[in-house]
Amino acid sequence: MDRNTVVVTGGAGFIGSATVRHLLDADLRVVNVDALTYAADLATLSEVSNHPRYTFEKVDICDAPSIVSLMDRYRPCAVLHLAAETHVDRSIDGPVAFIRTNVVGTSVLLQAATAYWRGLADRDRADFRFLHISTDEVFGSLGAEGYFTEDTPYRPNSPYSASKAASDHLVRAWHHTYGLPTLISNCSNNYGPRQFPEKLIPLVILSALHKKPLPVYGKGENIRDWLFVEDHARALHRILTHGRPGESYNIGGRSERRNIDVVRTICALLDERDPRGDGFRHAELITYVADRPGHDLRYAIDDAKASRELGIAPTVTFEEGLARTVDWYFANEAWWRPLWERSGAGQRLGLGAAKAKA
Repeated sequence: MDRNTVVVTGGAGFIGSATVRHLLDADLRVVNVDALTYAADLATLSEVSNHPRYTFEKVDICDAPSIVSLMDRYRPCAVLHLAAETHVDRSIDGPVAFIRTNVVGTSVLLQAATAYWRGLADRDRADFRFLHISTDEVFGSLGAEGYFTEDTPYRPNSPYSASKAASDHLVRAWHHTYGLPTLISNCSNNYGPRQFPEKLIPLVILSALHKKPLPVYGKGENIRDWLFVEDHARALHRILTHGRPGESYNIGGRSERRNIDVVRTICALLDERDPRGDGFRHAELITYVADRPGHDLRYAIDDAKASRELGIAPTVTFEEGLARTVDWYFANEAWWRPLWERSGAGQRLGLGAAKAKA
């Protein structure tokens, strides 16, 4: 086993690429395994593409022979599993892809990791880790009060969250049945530079820059806890190196906001950076649209366990992180323009369930 090598699945995605950059900064060798589906983009890693400790492998995590071969070739000390289909609206329109990647793909990785781990020397077996990165959406929806803890019962309400819940259960089962030293993290909503423009914050930024309507579901009362992606990457590294096998850890941003307030804050930042001089305000573009089916009201993370046991805490406030994000999109049109023009980006999705009921 190479104690300096880690495999990161989904490393060309938003959270994955931030994690790859962080691990390289921590002097690790990173093998990025990504199938390069619609939301992945190697441009997110352009600044490290020639790094001597970085390797990219275009592999589908459902391809068992390729995953087994990859583990044998690189002999990693850890797997950080971030590869996933993640967009709730897309899962409503096409749930099978989510089941394939998130459930079947995770089972393939677990099988390959277990076989590899069993072949290691005793000391290496004790030190190997499989870190599965999941979401707070597996816990369902909260009311006006309360927080998700690691002991909150799972109650997923969308095909996406159900597929992630299934993968969490598989990871837990592999630890308790086979002894594989696994870890699970459940994070709140991530945001920051380089996020694919179907997610709320980049969608609003880019729609506003194009002076297009800013769609807000329902009345915008849905509440999310926002986590800056670089804080998430730091937390994952800490869990990998100091977390207890068999445990799960919640990672939050301590920044609950209503969706409408997030959108209005973005509009105010854009007014400062992109003034029209004619009294126009970007908030005039806000348009309320029919809510998506099964839209959870509120997510909120209790991160006391991760804070107490591992010293994990957010370092970037929401106001600071959002300003940095807006500035990044202003300065990097060459990055986001091709993604914006891809099929589906910036378009209303998630209507499949509503049509089925009609």
